[in-house]
Amino acid sequence: MIRSRLARFFTSLSFFVIAALVLGVAVGAGAQGLHNDTMIGGLGVVEALGQVWLNALRMTVIPLVFSLLVTGIVAIADAAATGRLAGRALMVFGVLLTGAVVWAIVAGQGLLSLWPIDPEAGRALLAGIPADAADEVGAAAQTDGLKAFLSSLAASNLIRAAAEDGVLAVVVFAIAFGFAATRVREELRRPMAAFFEAVAETMVVIVHWVLLAAPLGVFALALGVGLRAGLGVAGTLGHYVAIVCLSQIGLIVLIYAVAVVWGRIGLGRFARAVIPAQVVAVSTQSSLASLPVMVERARDGLNVPQRTAGLVLPLAVAVFRITSPVANLAVCLYVAQLYGVELGIGALIAGGLTAFAVSIASVGLPGQVSFFAAIGPICLAMGLPLGVLPLLLAVEVIPDIFRTVGNVTGDLAATRIVQGRGAEDEPS
Repeated sequence: MIRSRLARFFTSLSFFVIAALVLGVAVGAGAQGLHNDTMIGGLGVVEALGQVWLNALRMTVIPLVFSLLVTGIVAIADAAATGRLAGRALMVFGVLLTGAVVWAIVAGQGLLSLWPIDPEAGRALLAGIPADAADEVGAAAQTDGLKAFLSSLAASNLIRAAAEDGVLAVVVFAIAFGFAATRVREELRRPMAAFFEAVAETMVVIVHWVLLAAPLGVFALALGVGLRAGLGVAGTLGHYVAIVCLSQIGLIVLIYAVAVVWGRIGLGRFARAVIPAQVVAVSTQSSLASLPVMVERARDGLNVPQRTAGLVLPLAVAVFRITSPVANLAVCLYVAQLYGVELGIGALIAGGLTAFAVSIASVGLPGQVSFFAAIGPICLAMGLPLGVLPLLLAVEVIPDIFRTVGNVTGDLAATRIVQGRGAEDEPS
């Protein structure tokens, strides 16, 4: 079993991306040590290809997020219309996601205050990242504050806003468009939802094509980092992984507390019930693959009726991802400190609202696709550059494990909470 899992990992795209990161930094650092101008010039051409690859990813962000938001809101409205239990579940999901956004901002900023990025290491890492047009946006976000946030909520020209990476205005319009779509007649709503679903699927296919070249793109970008930063970049990337993981571990601890208080269940009993589902989550890194054992543990471990578990848990897998805003905002807050951007209240609110929205929109996407589909819009909404994201994607394997474990734990906690007083407790 272990050998087969290792074989799947070493043949997966994730392994090749990590290998490309290590190789790119090593080759760049080696060229730096040789001081050969001809070699460095040739490697600079390869480095430029990394920017081309990054631009290919960026061009899918706006249409993908818009179409996913519209289809996601229509799906949620349809689910809420199916009955009182589904509506209660969606309300619980919304409250938990709001709490997760607040925790993400508090925890992310707190961790980076207690354990900040080494300034020299951060500058060395960024020295190898191609210049990004979003740098100017970051400066604006730093100075304009709440006024800039309020003015960015509605754009007089949506096409211009999209072209200028005004993601927050696009997100707000997509949410309004999605809710408006739920008010039109069913014979009109369904083909419109199918159209945007087709657009989203098409964008996902394009992203898959671009990600097939991820090892080459990451190698090209890592090459520039190695040329200018050397092997010291490894410490910064390890620090990044630790910050993102700690934010999610803190959320998982909070989920236990919420389940005990709001779900009216003993801590020991809840912990014993969720462990089997967490084990499956670690081994598969998929909430969907964990669904059968989640239903079984909700019924037998949490004493939730089959009817409730059979409705709430599939709905949670479809529209609820509690670790998404926490992990995504942790990445964005790290990028902000890396670039030295002081985030005001307006930028934090913009990031929080966008993180909440895209946590629904990116549910069901493969991990590497959702990394850009979710984090890209949040960074743009907060006025942050995207150039460093491909390097962070390369080390996403470890944080992704905690994402899945947290989602599975949150799904089971939400199911117990939705059941409410109907669940009979046993002594823990």
